[in-house]
Amino acid sequence: MDVELSNRSRQILEAIVEDYIATAEPVGSGSVARRHALPLSTATIRNVMANLEEMGLLTSPHTSAGRVPTEKGYRLYVDSLVALRQVSRDEKKLLIRRCRDAGSGLLGILRETSRTLSSLSNYMGLVVAPSFTEDVFRHIEFIRIGTHKVLAILVSSNGTVQNRLVETGTEFPLSDLVAMGNYLNELMEGLTISQARQRIQEEMHTEKVQYDSLMLRALRLSEQAVFDEGDEVFVEGQARILDQPEFNDVGRMKDIFRAFEQKGLLLKLLERCMSADGVQIYIGSESPLGQSAGVSLITSRFVTSSNTVGLLGVIGPTRMGYSSVIPIVDYTARLVSRLLAEP
Repeated sequence: MDVELSNRSRQILEAIVEDYIATAEPVGSGSVARRHALPLSTATIRNVMANLEEMGLLTSPHTSAGRVPTEKGYRLYVDSLVALRQVSRDEKKLLIRRCRDAGSGLLGILRETSRTLSSLSNYMGLVVAPSFTEDVFRHIEFIRIGTHKVLAILVSSNGTVQNRLVETGTEFPLSDLVAMGNYLNELMEGLTISQARQRIQEEMHTEKVQYDSLMLRALRLSEQAVFDEGDEVFVEGQARILDQPEFNDVGRMKDIFRAFEQKGLLLKLLERCMSADGVQIYIGSESPLGQSAGVSLITSRFVTSSNTVGLLGVIGPTRMGYSSVIPIVDYTARLVSRLLAEP
């Protein structure tokens, strides 16, 4: 942000942002002088605050003589003023223990990661699993669970398991299900899930399949199993954000909660976060979560052993404790990448 501030103005802006983060109350010149022991009179502080307001970095609520930061003020604070604290040894131990206790399965680790992010930040924890379509196919198996129902179990090379319930319209003997699984495992060996989808489409139009009823039925069954999107989104701690004083009006959170309930919409909103390296900070209207004014999002990507990319982060009010949340998100992304790279 191209804003030139004197050292005095920077000190006062930093003090106001941090006091507002701590109290959720508009900050006056007197409290700045008392809490931060600045060698300035309250009149001088008031003049600087007025200048910061003219620059669009602070604003005055109608009901108070104090000031609160604007989105522009938060952005300047995050980009050049905030002093990031270190992730504590206890926090690191908690993250490592909970992720390891979740087991070796990818989705178990990611679900626990979202819970721990929420617990450590006291906001909402968010994890988007890597797209299943870029995983390498390892195995498919069909299990009959009803007269006209088959459970398709699809396993990727990194251990991710996707279960699909398929309505068959006909009953398959167990021997046919085994033969169909063997045929598909050979057909899709070494392909990513997205490549397997393409191979299934191509194979369905070959002459040999048209004359082999079992192969054709196998392909149709696998088409229903493999073409179901399986992206997982884990959101934990929605109630925590409602504990923040600025969200006492539950109606204010209606739009963002609706997005969390619609997985496809949430994935679409977060798409641009997935393409950015390192920790990304979206403040208020910068957030891909759209019209949810007053909400900030801190994200970072993580990478699996098969080089597929997922996303994790924290969602909270713009009055968020950036100094502690940013390093937690950064450390967690690096930890999850390391854990998922382990054999």
